[in-house]
Amino acid sequence: MRAMVLDEPGRPLRLDLDRVRPEPGAGELLIRVHACGVCRTDLHVVDGELPDPRAALIPGHEIVGTVAAVGYGIPETRVGERVGVPWLGWTCGECAFCRSGRENLCDRARFTGYQLNGGYADYAVADAAFCFPIPAEFSDEEAAPLLCAGLIGYRAWHMVREASRLGLYGFGAAAHIAIQVADFHQQTVYAFTRPGDTTGQAFARAMGAVWAGDSDQSPPEPLDAAIIFAPVGALVPAALAATNKGATVVCAGIHMSDIPSFAYRLLWQERTLRSVANLTRRDGEAFLDLAGRIPVRTRVTTYELARANDALDDLRDGRLEGAAVLRTS
Repeated sequence: MRAMVLDEPGRPLRLDLDRVRPEPGAGELLIRVHACGVCRTDLHVVDGELPDPRAALIPGHEIVGTVAAVGYGIPETRVGERVGVPWLGWTCGECAFCRSGRENLCDRARFTGYQLNGGYADYAVADAAFCFPIPAEFSDEEAAPLLCAGLIGYRAWHMVREASRLGLYGFGAAAHIAIQVADFHQQTVYAFTRPGDTTGQAFARAMGAVWAGDSDQSPPEPLDAAIIFAPVGALVPAALAATNKGATVVCAGIHMSDIPSFAYRLLWQERTLRSVANLTRRDGEAFLDLAGRIPVRTRVTTYELARANDALDDLRDGRLEGAAVLRTS
């Protein structure tokens, strides 16, 4: 089995050609991976910005493939089913968060491509309870970004779904999906990119933004809400400054650089600043159904599995429109 392995954060992934095909345990699926999205969270793991990843880790948590074998307790009829594996890979089901419908905050949660081996490989093992059926409307490559960029974008969007004028800071994989959800719900979207990124701004306008500009610019009218996808803490006061009274600003990344101090007046007048953490299975079911009905169209750049480091470099340097996807079949 081929796998791209992270031996130590801060170093490139290593191609392992001799890894033994894994076996599914009780309640697990063995998945023949067809495509795996390359997410900014993968970059945070590889670059050492998230602490204590699994030793000899296989990254990747936007996995699409077919069930090749099942573990104890899973019916054999699932073999051949096409499924997707997201970031949330396991929860305890017992803590206060799990019992109150907030499994995304589980005290003992394990995450795919971080504490659990992921999809930068020919095969992956996943808990069957945390795998989603993939709508037939999407190819493997088109579906992969839906499993994190789409899901996190959807969870963040759901917090500001009543906003009329919505700002998106950082126009990458998540934003290019979220804008389609916002457009479907007749919201007006304003896009912000790193200063001087005219290519990214043109991409945002092509995807439906009524205005696109530098992240240090003010939009032509105050925003009712904003979602920050870029992992840049300095965007928090910038987004607050661009919003109207009573607005909500959502930080949608798992990692962000330090937020600089800012004047209380930016938060005053009942503005809200909040974060999004992970996803729930309910999010996945709701979003994948919605994505099929819109239908969402993902813009992907594909790479062969052995070029995972190139995909990560392109993501790191902002050379992508939409999402990067590794093709393993």
